[in-house]
Amino acid sequence: MRETDQNINTLVMIKSIYLSLSKAEQKVAEYVLANADETIYSSVTLLAEKAGVGETSVIRFCRKLGFKGFQEFKLSIAQDLVNPAEQVHGEIQESDSAETICQKITSYNINALNNTTSLLSVNALSKATEAFIKARKIYFFGIGSSGITAGDAKYRFMRLGFHADSATDAHIMAMNASLVTKEDVVMGISSSGSTKDLVEAIQIAKENGAHIIALTNHAKSPITLSADTVLLAAAKETPFQGGAFSSKIAQIHVLDLLSTLIAMRDHEKSFKAIEKTAKSVVGKLF
Repeated sequence: MRETDQNINTLVMIKSIYLSLSKAEQKVAEYVLANADETIYSSVTLLAEKAGVGETSVIRFCRKLGFKGFQEFKLSIAQDLVNPAEQVHGEIQESDSAETICQKITSYNINALNNTTSLLSVNALSKATEAFIKARKIYFFGIGSSGITAGDAKYRFMRLGFHADSATDAHIMAMNASLVTKEDVVMGISSSGSTKDLVEAIQIAKENGAHIIALTNHAKSPITLSADTVLLAAAKETPFQGGAFSSKIAQIHVLDLLSTLIAMRDHEKSFKAIEKTAKSVVGKLF
């Protein structure tokens, strides 16, 4: 059986690890993504020929996805195609009406949420839940748009009664990381998983014994190398799309799932904290 979580959509996982693959493996990935329905009927030799690589590259590709061999990989692809997760939305054109643009963006965002849900490992969510519940303090680190998400996370978990903090400045992150202990949790939030200042702060926190959780779009990226737990969001960005709302929606979705699971684990404590924090600001509203 597959060595990774069985609920993960294989086609989505291929997109997630694409940048970490060798050139030959990327050729296999490209062929499979473009011809998934043909792949399930191919032999390893035929697939290698179609992708223009050797058979060993196909086998290595399958193993990087967590499969023992090619047949197990094909079975998983076939299962994914029973209920396709992809939404057909197309590219936005200048000639599109406001209604069409709304439909396309809505479809794209729904697709990001569905793919994120299919990509998330239940085991990873459970592990993160346990780490948060046991934590003395929780830190959320992020740069740029992901820094805004870190602030949202701090607010949400503070309302649930956690001693939470967030940092978006490289120096503040590094100083916080230098002071953490094995009783703390640090979540690094990065769509690319390759933001240098964030990765360096995470490495410092890891050296000091904190439990590291990475929330990223890329299963194989610098931030995941130091992570004890990896939570994957499926939305992708090109260099021209930094801070895309679809990526933020996917990040918030993961945090919403995580915070809800945590709240349900100790609903009495969570309710009391929500009640206390709500009363603390009631005088601030008209």
